[in-house]
Amino acid sequence: MRLLVEVGNDLLLVYFVVLNSCYLALIGLAFVEFGRAQRRRTFSGTDELFRNPLTPAVSLLVPAHNEGPVIVPAVRALTALRFPRFQVVVIDDGSTDDTFERLRAGFDLVEVPYVVPDDVPHHGEVRSVHVARDSPDTLLVVRKRNGGKADALNVGVNLARHELVCMVDADSILDHDALLAVVKPFAEDPLRVVAAGGVVGIVNGCRVSAGRVVDVRMPRQWVVRIQIVEYLRAFLTGRTGWSRLGGLIVISGAFGLFRRDVLVRVGGMALDTVGEDAEVVVRLHRRLREADADYRIVFLPEPISWSQSPSTLRVLGRQRRRWHRGLAEVLQTHRVMIGNPRYGRIGLIALPYYLLFELIAPFVELLALILLPLGLLIGAVNVQFAWRFVLAAYGYGIVVSLAALILEELSFHRYRRWRDITWGFLAAVAENLGYRLLLAPAQVYGVWLAWRGREAVWGTNLRTDFEEPTGR
Repeated sequence: MRLLVEVGNDLLLVYFVVLNSCYLALIGLAFVEFGRAQRRRTFSGTDELFRNPLTPAVSLLVPAHNEGPVIVPAVRALTALRFPRFQVVVIDDGSTDDTFERLRAGFDLVEVPYVVPDDVPHHGEVRSVHVARDSPDTLLVVRKRNGGKADALNVGVNLARHELVCMVDADSILDHDALLAVVKPFAEDPLRVVAAGGVVGIVNGCRVSAGRVVDVRMPRQWVVRIQIVEYLRAFLTGRTGWSRLGGLIVISGAFGLFRRDVLVRVGGMALDTVGEDAEVVVRLHRRLREADADYRIVFLPEPISWSQSPSTLRVLGRQRRRWHRGLAEVLQTHRVMIGNPRYGRIGLIALPYYLLFELIAPFVELLALILLPLGLLIGAVNVQFAWRFVLAAYGYGIVVSLAALILEELSFHRYRRWRDITWGFLAAVAENLGYRLLLAPAQVYGVWLAWRGREAVWGTNLRTDFEEPTGR
């Protein structure tokens, strides 16, 4: 028993050292990519893209379920984006609140006859299609029977009339030029780029005016402050690093752009997973590599989509349970790719990483909470080892989170108040001293749900009006 506990603690120590070293390596790759982004920013070319008649047109797909408090300001902000040719397609997926009524009143919607193509499969029956009376070519609103987010997105893909489709959450706000920036890779490399993602920021605490984030601030709630640091480490620097490595497997559903023809070719969004945003990217890699296609899937640190984040541990736990369930389903569906050299860096590096250091991580966190105290109790480990363990698992993690925060501030300087930066530093410490352990049970339960194969539904949204003053 004593030997088993001793070996277990040694393995856990190695695990945390390797995990945090991987995070640090991704931050290093992100540092290189941020430097390139800063140099490109001087010659961004967004004005040329805006004026160029050959700039590819975009259909913005907005799945919505019970999004009444935010839907009208969100759609107004989307219709006001700086972009030459685009349409907004809102898919009301069986909302039981006043989502559609607010849209109808806010945009003077009128019902029109419409035949929905079946380019990609969907289950929920389309009940009616509506357009804005004053701008029928810009805004299309679809009412359908509830079928889930992926089902709603597939209806949107079927109705999209442009060559690029951008998936945007209903509670998201895009920066004014975000669409121009994320379209740029498609304009520069139209034959190879099939998908692109952008940064997702947390809007809680920020000042919003006329559908735009005008002042970036730290929120009051500690649970949201910690999420901001987590987003910087895992989403901004992490995904930028994976993109630099050629191993990007997640484009957030809050802001992702795809070539419509390629999306149709692979069958659209999967209807049997809650992790449809990651699954479709992995499926793109799989199908295109099996076809020996020359392609690129990229992540850009410049474009910003702002989304509301859970402000209570209960809602956050439900979100992370869903995310981890989605990851488990993706890895199960595409398990043939894991460790398979046929799929290049995706099969040999990215997917094994997500299996070992994302999916299994909460199990390891909980195991460490048991084994280390047990080892001290029975004398299998000494106090010196315990301190080394804490430094490797949590001290090293604090260094990684601080490095991500510092890199973001040096590169983009979005938080301009020293007070906000100080809160960020304290949140980086708090993330590694209890926050992850609080979320671990929900994540483990998500894996259990994936293994059980239980049917997934839309979560309950706790939204606030974008125009409310959410900052200090």
